[in-house]
Amino acid sequence: MVQEKHSAVFLESGKIYTRNLVPGKQVYAEQLIERNGTEYREWIPWRSKLGAGLMNGLKDFPIKPGSRVLYLGCAEGTTCSHLSDIVGMNGMIFGVDISQRAMRKFVFLSEERPNMVPFLGDASNPETYAEFVREVKPSVLVQDVSQKNQSGIFIANARAFLKKGDWGLLSIKARSIDSSANPKDIFESEASEIGKALSVRQVVLLRPYEKDHALISAQMH
Repeated sequence: MVQEKHSAVFLESGKIYTRNLVPGKQVYAEQLIERNGTEYREWIPWRSKLGAGLMNGLKDFPIKPGSRVLYLGCAEGTTCSHLSDIVGMNGMIFGVDISQRAMRKFVFLSEERPNMVPFLGDASNPETYAEFVREVKPSVLVQDVSQKNQSGIFIANARAFLKKGDWGLLSIKARSIDSSANPKDIFESEASEIGKALSVRQVVLLRPYEKDHALISAQMH
């Protein structure tokens, strides 16, 4: 039996699912199941940092039906497709990625999912997409960017687009910051840095789904 774990995120037999916004369509060869006339897509944690965070005990999940989300490092749209399911047609996912190859696939996906908006750009330069994001008025920032200054990018975008009480979810890739340091030390340091601009609520390690990764949830002061 499918049970609701978070708003519009469902649990069955130890797996998490979202309601498929586009019934009959898979995005990345995920399993589709039907329960009581509703189709659900398996959210595979091995393919999604946010999915891994949910499986590993993320307590506050701020993305709900109608939410507007700024997603930095959207890549081909695997995780964004599940967020698209969650926010529904009254919400929006504004996806930013610097890779032209990844963005081409995200654009194709957006043609099937009109609540997803693609933007080819550099997350470290929020001024290049600021006018578009301010029209979206996001209340949640999600970041999955493999750069050394991950926290700096996150803070800059949070300050530019979020207001008091809004949420941010940051995937930290320890090896992109320092390949020789202890990942736990890096997570503590990055959480401390983020704490200068936002209130850190939780640091979730992503093993076994992702090695040397953590998900930090934080809220604007």
